[in-house]
Amino acid sequence: MVSKLLRFGRRQLHTIVSRDIIKPSSPTPSHLKTYNLSLFDQLAVNAYMPVVAFYPSYGIFQSSHDKTLELKNSLSRSLNQYYPYAGRLAKSCPTYVDCSDDGVEFIEASNDSPLSDFLHQSAHEDLDQLFPDDLIWYKSNHKGHTDENESTSPLSVQVNHFSCGGVAVAVSLSHRIADGSSIFNFLNHWATVTRSGAGEHHDLSHINPHFLSYKTRNVNLPKNMPDRPQGDYVTRSFVFPNSKINDLKAKITSMTMETGEPISNPTRAEALTWLLHKCAVAAASKTNSGVFKPTGVCHALNLRSNLVESLPETSVGNLYLAMEYPTANESELTPSYVIGELRKRKKEVKSLRNAETALGMVAEMCSDHTAVLETLNRLCDYYVYTVISRFPTYGIDFGWGKPVKVTVGGVVKNVTIMMSTPKGDGIDALVSLDRQDMKIIQNDSELLAFC
Repeated sequence: MVSKLLRFGRRQLHTIVSRDIIKPSSPTPSHLKTYNLSLFDQLAVNAYMPVVAFYPSYGIFQSSHDKTLELKNSLSRSLNQYYPYAGRLAKSCPTYVDCSDDGVEFIEASNDSPLSDFLHQSAHEDLDQLFPDDLIWYKSNHKGHTDENESTSPLSVQVNHFSCGGVAVAVSLSHRIADGSSIFNFLNHWATVTRSGAGEHHDLSHINPHFLSYKTRNVNLPKNMPDRPQGDYVTRSFVFPNSKINDLKAKITSMTMETGEPISNPTRAEALTWLLHKCAVAAASKTNSGVFKPTGVCHALNLRSNLVESLPETSVGNLYLAMEYPTANESELTPSYVIGELRKRKKEVKSLRNAETALGMVAEMCSDHTAVLETLNRLCDYYVYTVISRFPTYGIDFGWGKPVKVTVGGVVKNVTIMMSTPKGDGIDALVSLDRQDMKIIQNDSELLAFC
């Protein structure tokens, strides 16, 4: 399989060189053979989350391919703990994972460019080739009809070797089994096992996954859950240094004081959500012949640290709630409204006692199929903001040093993912918009003033 990209007058060859199946080094015990998905998991989008970490050549190995055997062995040992990831789940409406130890596909690929050239000369869409078998958000769903009885692997891995000896480690994880926190915890676990060497005596209990058990809930979800609309869209990176974000926060405080609806001490995520949302809606209005189009904000909140009874940070699953509200007219694009509404919903979530309480609330909502579909269809037109800046993205050290870049591939239309910059001195916002909207927002003077 060869893919070619035209970049700066030369053709870049990216070639698949090998495929293997990696199974857990020890069989999964019989009492763990079935892993039930929670209602949160069943409601998650039917898509794969793609994350890639880039590492330059540090001269530790004679060849970057020498790293491959080490990665395979450590992945096998990591799957002992993350045993559901080596199982199989139904492609259509899964309710459990068959922890069959069938294994994870491990693909090795080669790119004839130096890593530095690839990073500096590639558009975000060029990352797609780094991920296994098109497992990039919804892309894998568009390969024809799916047999309801067909199963799929929750996890796939691709290790990409560059001509300079640099490496990109890419993983695609089914959103039906886990969220963003889970995928970064897995990557850090795998990296730590690799760094620790072949011995089994290292105490990794502090990073081992924590699997929750859930009461069985007889909730029949709608069969045809809506997907977010796709179309012609692109993803671009906007980097906001902390110093500029502080200026933005000061501006928000001043603006809201003047209107009599003060927002004190806005967080970085709150400030950027308001700015990006305001500019995205303005761009969409210009594209729409200047006519304002009602939409809304959807913000994902990690439940692990936001419940009265907090959960371990290594808890596996879709442990987040979507905080959503409309921005139905231009008067609702003020920082007082956007941030104020976000804080109200965050306060409601923080009042929930535990995960079971949150699940009970969601189960009650899901009892009305019509209401569920109406909500999901409404959210398809909302702008989604996800914050992963506190996740251990730049701690993923396989023993070759920390990555020079970590990013998410194939971001879905009207979704923004806020990540830390490599040095932790700002926020890298991956913004995905309609192609025409992106042309406008890339020239928005208000937005660029804080980049």
